[in-house]
Amino acid sequence: MNETRRIRVVVIDDHPVVRDGLAGMLAGQPDMEVVGQAANGREGLLQVELHNPDVVLMDLRMPVMDGVATITELRSRGHRARVLVLTTYDRDEDIVPAIEAGATGYLLKDTPREDLFRAVRAASRGEPALTPSV
Repeated sequence: MNETRRIRVVVIDDHPVVRDGLAGMLAGQPDMEVVGQAANGREGLLQVELHNPDVVLMDLRMPVMDGVATITELRSRGHRARVLVLTTYDRDEDIVPAIEAGATGYLLKDTPREDLFRAVRAASRGEPALTPSV
C-alpha cells in the first residue's frame, strides 16, 4: 500500500465562518489535512507548536497578535512551516511587511478555490505563491 503523505495545515483567522469554510475546503482535498485552527496569532503559535504543520494559512489582521507579528515569531522560533497569508488587504503597506517577515505566499480572499489549493501545494514545497495582482 503506497499512501502519499498529506500536507498538514493550520488555519488561523479571527472569523469562525471563514476558518470553518477554509478547513472544510482543505479537508476535502485528498492530499491535505487540517491539523489545527486558531482565532488569532497567539493561539496560532500554540497550534503550530502542537501540530508542526507544513503550511500555515493565515489572515493578516487579527486581534491579540496580527499576521506579521505571528510570522516574525514563527521564524524567530525556527519553525519550518511555510506561511500563506490569505487576506482582503492588497496594498503594498500590507503585502511588503508580510513578505519581509517571511511569508511564502500572499493571496486575497477572493482567490478561486483551485488557486488556493495550488498555492498550498506550492507553499508546502517551498515555492512562492502570490495573487497575480500582488
